[in-house]
Amino acid sequence: MSTKEIKWTMFVITAVGNFIAMLDATTVNLALYPMAVDLHVTMSRIQWVMIAYMLVLTVFLPFFGKLGDIFPKNKLYSVGFSLFALGAFLNTTADSFGLLIAYRCLEALGASIMLSNAQAIIATIFKKERRGKALGLNGCIVAIGGMSGPALGGILINSFGWHSVFFPCIPVALAGAYYAYKMLPHAIKTDRKNFKFDYKGFFYFTISLFALLLAISEGHSWGWNSLKIISLGVITLIFGVLFYIRDHHINYPLINFSMFKIKPFTFGNLAVMTSYMAMYTNSILLPFFLQEILKYNALKTGLLILPYSVTLSVMAPIAGRLSGKYGSRYLTLAGPLVYCIALLMFTLYDKNAAMWQIVLASGIMGIGNGLFQSPSNNAIMTCVKTEELGLASGILALSRNMGNILGVAVTITLFETFRNIFLETGKVYDLAFLSSYRTTMCFGIFFGLCCLTFAYIAYKPHKTTH
Repeated sequence: MSTKEIKWTMFVITAVGNFIAMLDATTVNLALYPMAVDLHVTMSRIQWVMIAYMLVLTVFLPFFGKLGDIFPKNKLYSVGFSLFALGAFLNTTADSFGLLIAYRCLEALGASIMLSNAQAIIATIFKKERRGKALGLNGCIVAIGGMSGPALGGILINSFGWHSVFFPCIPVALAGAYYAYKMLPHAIKTDRKNFKFDYKGFFYFTISLFALLLAISEGHSWGWNSLKIISLGVITLIFGVLFYIRDHHINYPLINFSMFKIKPFTFGNLAVMTSYMAMYTNSILLPFFLQEILKYNALKTGLLILPYSVTLSVMAPIAGRLSGKYGSRYLTLAGPLVYCIALLMFTLYDKNAAMWQIVLASGIMGIGNGLFQSPSNNAIMTCVKTEELGLASGILALSRNMGNILGVAVTITLFETFRNIFLETGKVYDLAFLSSYRTTMCFGIFFGLCCLTFAYIAYKPHKTTH
């Protein structure tokens, strides 16, 4: 194979890891209800199939990103594929709630290895314009995974039961493990003989982040003023301070805080996090609006949400390529503006909203996100040193997942709070729902404007000449 063919083969192997992680997440989400029925647990408990997966995946992202800077990418990514395949296989045998959670955590470890290193591998093997194009295509593949998950999951669950949703990822992950070991970069730029790992700092970091994410995930159901949430807040603060102090007093820190002195890196990650918060404001509530207010069935609802993924998958590689050629600044400013317009459109809809209006707003939302994500990822990964690409990739993935979790938690909390307030004022349920939906969308617009502000600060022309 030519050098170009080898590079794109490596890209495909890397992107497949992201694809199956997204495919698994969306198919499992669809399987939660039959899981709850079969395992005789409540819907609030079965949510832990998703929460536990997300918590483990997120907590370990900086750790595996750090390992990506000191171990050969081929071995590490192959281990990620293998752990993911093993976890998925064990999930097909789970006959109790406890075992299912344990196997999902194992699967999450594999996904964390892949997601924390994917951007770094792509940034290593591609330069300039091709790097932007590759990051854009990676975003497209992730979107396709999200698109195909619900349809594939529905077919499998109806035909073979919920255990079957884990089967498709097993052969793909096993093939990925083999080809990752054979094809991905073998060389490392860090001297492993002199490598030291801060295990105590990692312990502090893990406890602090786990407590924070658990509080964010469960705050709306436990109550933000409950003893559990307050205790988790105290734990987050104590261990977070311990981690920060330790990281500043050793010469082999887990996270090099000097990276955050780089303006495009710091504000770029904040922009990514708030962009996902804005996206999730709509993606969490839109299915409820379509089914509860417009009375559409599950099939129609899925089809009306589809335009978001379609336009995202088309726009992401185009925007990625343009960012590699012309820079990220204007694209990362245009993206939030476009999806803020889409969120504004959703605030205007009521019980008489037509299908074409939903399709139009969803499509515009996908265009906005496609314009933003690939150029933003490109700018963040370009502004750090080559030897820190792994850690930067891990922190970028952490920002995305924090945005996901914060978006879900904040959206559910705001929506339920406003809905109850409107119900107490005497409004009928449909009107209370619509008023709460519109008010929460306004917060989504606020998150989008925060993203726009962070992007404006981060990607100034003289700082990002990519």
